[in-house]
Amino acid sequence: MIYSVRGTVAHMEQGFAVIECSGVGYRCQTTLSTMKKIKIGSEATLYTYLNVREDAVELYGFYSTSELSCFKTLVSVSGVGPKMALSVLSEFSPEQVAMCVSAGDVKSLTRAQGVGPKLAQRIILELKDKLSVYQQSDTGVETKGSVIADTGNIPKAVAALAVLGYSAADVTPVLSRLDQSLSVTELISETLKRMGR
Repeated sequence: MIYSVRGTVAHMEQGFAVIECSGVGYRCQTTLSTMKKIKIGSEATLYTYLNVREDAVELYGFYSTSELSCFKTLVSVSGVGPKMALSVLSEFSPEQVAMCVSAGDVKSLTRAQGVGPKLAQRIILELKDKLSVYQQSDTGVETKGSVIADTGNIPKAVAALAVLGYSAADVTPVLSRLDQSLSVTELISETLKRMGR
């Protein structure tokens, strides 16, 4: 419903920021990483997620579309609500979440406040199931006029980006233009930067 809010950062407290737009202050619950990128008195744009419950209407705001996309993917996991997703994204960047899921790294995910081993396993299990939809065939991923090999870091980057909600068709044209010797994390980061332009 509300795609983004843009205005002056009027107030900040732990866990939320108020963005004033044309005299209206929007209270956006957010992550520590977003809080570090904005400051009171400066202009900011936050990409938003509106959560409607019986007893509350809450707005969540994120500095980047990749963080918003990762948030939406996390809340799609059973047992993970918006507050838990914020906790995960306050501890990890979207790229790190994708890498944890791709690698099945339960231990790292439990560093997020409130995430125990069982919930971390559920996050990995459910997101890996979603990830399997985007897995490529043994022949590689075909893009307009090119084919990305099925070896090296590119397929891992495609799989990790799928965790963030990006389809192989969305990311392979960007990945095909990158240096294939980059690490998986660098490939993910560079792809997200280029797609966010």
